[in-house]
Amino acid sequence: MRGDLVRKLAARCLTTGLAVLAFVVLALTGATGWGLALAVAALAASAAEQRIRPGAELVAETALIAAAILVGYSRRLDEGLNLALVATGLVLLGLVLLVGPLRTAGGLEIRTANLPVRAWTPLIADRLGTALLGLLAALALAAALALPAGVALAASLLVGAGAGAVALDLARRRFRPRAGGGSVAAALRRHQPEFLLYFSAPPGSEYQVTMWLPYLERIGRPFLVVLREPEFLTPIAAATDAPVVYCPTLGAMDEALVPSLRAAFYVNHGAKNSHCVRFTQLTHIQLHHGDSDKAPSANPVSGIFDRIFVAGQAAIDRYARAGVQIPADKFVVVGRPQVESIEVRPEPARGLAHPTVLYTPTWTGHHADADYCSLPVAESLLRRLLERGATVILRAHPYTTQNPASARQLGRLTELLVADRARTGRQHVVGAAARELSLTECVNAADALVSDVSGVISDFLYSGKPYAVTDMGDEGDRFVERFPLAGSGYVLRRDMSNVDEVLTALLDTDPLAAERWATRRRYLGDFPAEAYAEAFLSAARRELAPAEALTASTPA
Repeated sequence: MRGDLVRKLAARCLTTGLAVLAFVVLALTGATGWGLALAVAALAASAAEQRIRPGAELVAETALIAAAILVGYSRRLDEGLNLALVATGLVLLGLVLLVGPLRTAGGLEIRTANLPVRAWTPLIADRLGTALLGLLAALALAAALALPAGVALAASLLVGAGAGAVALDLARRRFRPRAGGGSVAAALRRHQPEFLLYFSAPPGSEYQVTMWLPYLERIGRPFLVVLREPEFLTPIAAATDAPVVYCPTLGAMDEALVPSLRAAFYVNHGAKNSHCVRFTQLTHIQLHHGDSDKAPSANPVSGIFDRIFVAGQAAIDRYARAGVQIPADKFVVVGRPQVESIEVRPEPARGLAHPTVLYTPTWTGHHADADYCSLPVAESLLRRLLERGATVILRAHPYTTQNPASARQLGRLTELLVADRARTGRQHVVGAAARELSLTECVNAADALVSDVSGVISDFLYSGKPYAVTDMGDEGDRFVERFPLAGSGYVLRRDMSNVDEVLTALLDTDPLAAERWATRRRYLGDFPAEAYAEAFLSAARRELAPAEALTASTPA
């Protein structure tokens, strides 16, 4: 996104500019104190850039900063040629050249959580860049205090020894791998997992996994989570007691996928899913991370999976409507277990004086044909809701802030609701407070929903309460044809010209109350509320049962 690019360019310019300036001041002027201060500022800028641009290569800048600090150090000591400083310079040169390759090599090592394995090498390799910046900052301080050069050499050798140990261990792992895999494979073989949850996605997508973890745990069989991006290791490991394994390479996956595994579950159509689907001994099952009428919900890529668990018959019809031909025996209707805690309101609530309305704008999508976001036109909607005395829960999609324009629009809506809360005392829920609530908590607190085309509507449908859907493509009559779930809701036009009519139906008269129940069965299955999740659990257990057990249980 444009805002992210600007931040990265600004960080790049600041780091490079300060590094060059520090070197010029220390090498060509007598302002040693100012030069050392600039060097420290350049180090701080480098650290900030590494947070903004993970994995950024700063070899040239780090070399300039190191050279500048050594020049300043030599000038502070004023002892002519100092052999300890020369040795320090050589150690620093080695570190500057090796830190990047060692970090890259360490990043290719398998990492784990919730598994009794201590893989210290990848962790240390990942922090060598930070250690080098810290070392240079310490040397700048030593130079400013005119400490003996031996102090600088000792500190450099200490960091150098750590880098050397990492290099030796990485070389051993690469060129002399253990037969049968390393310690991770051994620990997983002891764990004897029967299935795995495979996950690859952009940052901020961990909700796709965490929504399924409680139900995978309720299957009652040992399993593991396989990740392909390192940033998910910590948050997902905190959400489960199951082993979580980060596999950066195909070789790492070969180590993690132990013989006891029978099935692999997926929650999206990520491109890296094919890296796991290649293991033909497994049954590959697509779960999805929501049920909606969005175009991606009928992705032809679903055909690569052995099973596609869907919430209801509507999902199967969606593929057919999109012209995606998938054999019927691949589909298994399991409901949407995440809705089991949603409170059902069997009777329509009409004429609410002070309703609570949940508004869930989606994000702009990766492509124009998947942009259902209503944020650009939502201000008039919220103002009409406030005029009706409504309390609003504003819960935006997690990806919203990836688009600077959407982030600004969401900010304006938040300000509008915060100002109304201060003026009227109505307890609108916005920002971090809305994200802290689960979707189930938001649905249970609301009397009605206004949403863009998204999986939120399917979940809300379980409650039996009324909802409105935004038609951001100005499709008119074709909108309900493309998105049948909108047929049991009230459709808001893009220009909001019918907003008063829709809000009257949504909050006062609710003429579609009866029709929603038929839609609910079609989209979410017809399972008893007291054991709603059992449909998924039973289907999953069947896929994990050995073939001979299934044969034995089949009546003659």
